[in-house]
Amino acid sequence: MADFTIYLGNKNYSSWSLRPWLVLKAAGLDFDEVVIPLDQPGTKAEILRYSPSGKVPVLHHGDRVIWDGLAIAEYLAELAPERLLWPADPVARALARSISAEMHAGFAALRAHCPMNIRSSFPNRGVTPEVQADINRVSSIWRDCRKRFGEESVGPFLFGGFTIADAMFAPVVSRFRTFKIDLDEVCQAYADAVWTLPSFQEWQAAAGNEPMIIDEAEF
Repeated sequence: MADFTIYLGNKNYSSWSLRPWLVLKAAGLDFDEVVIPLDQPGTKAEILRYSPSGKVPVLHHGDRVIWDGLAIAEYLAELAPERLLWPADPVARALARSISAEMHAGFAALRAHCPMNIRSSFPNRGVTPEVQADINRVSSIWRDCRKRFGEESVGPFLFGGFTIADAMFAPVVSRFRTFKIDLDEVCQAYADAVWTLPSFQEWQAAAGNEPMIIDEAEF
């Protein structure tokens, strides 16, 4: 049994669960995972067995309980500083934290109209003017980070190497693919790099094998 256990929602739909799971992978830590099917009669009670907030994801590390995806990511960054889960440069690190917090708290229209659904395809459905504004903002963030800090010699991610910021935007990459959002060359290259990340490919395979269906995310 591993020292870490993360409790997750359905991998096909739970964008909140995907983020800290990717950070755990990037941290190189052995962990167990438990998927709790969402939107079932007993879901809330089951989650409350492990999470005081009644929500997933939640990480157990010994007797420590850390809930909320960004809090989990910060905790893991402290445990594995050698993995550079935040950029080493203080200017880049401040930006990475800013855009991660913005992703964590914002983009309500994109979340509402374009839910994460890895194994389905809904070309251009749900792209309201408000959603397009969110898409434009995300694209602007990606272009800015890649221009300022995304050295190709280091890696194809927002700050070169993979960081928490990339984990925070991974569900957006999935949404853009599901809803067939047109992206410019820089943004598409970045999205492709996240989508083909081996850990994300592992998550996608598991999502594709899940039997659970959440009707409201299937239109």
